[in-house]
Amino acid sequence: MTSSSLNTGLTLIATPIGNMQDISLRAVRALSEADEVLCEDTRISRKLLSKHGIKTKLGLYHEHNAPAVRPKILKRLKDGRKIVLISDAGTPTISDPGYQLVNACIDSNIEVSTIPGPTALIAALSVSGLPTDKFYFGGFLPTKKNARRKSLASLQQLDATLVFYESPARLAASLEDAANYYSERPAAIARELTKLYEEVKRGTVLELSKLFSKTQPPKGEVVFLISPPFSLE
Repeated sequence: MTSSSLNTGLTLIATPIGNMQDISLRAVRALSEADEVLCEDTRISRKLLSKHGIKTKLGLYHEHNAPAVRPKILKRLKDGRKIVLISDAGTPTISDPGYQLVNACIDSNIEVSTIPGPTALIAALSVSGLPTDKFYFGGFLPTKKNARRKSLASLQQLDATLVFYESPARLAASLEDAANYYSERPAAIARELTKLYEEVKRGTVLELSKLFSKTQPPKGEVVFLISPPFSLE
């Protein structure tokens, strides 16, 4: 991709995780120049585009319609269209079905480019106070207790900060399960990053488990981080 214009092919563009001003000038220009912007939810993405005066056509691409619409998207790309892929917030392909479209483009010799920007896991890691030299991103923990505990147990010896996404409704249960294996390790819960009510809670896993067991589920997106096993030595 050149700095002067958007090339044909698929371009992945990171969008703000909260504050709508956290978008690069290059991203705004590329979104304006695209023939189509693929998004998860047009209601959410239209607000962002309208905020920055962007009138590009929006199309839907999400986990439920991806298998049906992917061949049609590939055809438009082969016809020379300039198509951008974004997610509701953050970097596309991170915990969303965008990677399948990227692979399909690669298999079809269609150019794939990126305009990087915000991602919640890096933002949370940077303010957590936990080691940042090595980290493991586990995406969303399993929803079922047994599977979640098995996943948490398998990572105990990993010499890296553990980073997970979690839904507010399951946070207390996940912390309770994590306390079985990481009780005294430093940890952090980051939510609503870059928004008005941004909050980072720090303490041991056990302390955070007790804290969130006594409160209503927090609002907003949540990132859950646990320190490596030997970070206190």
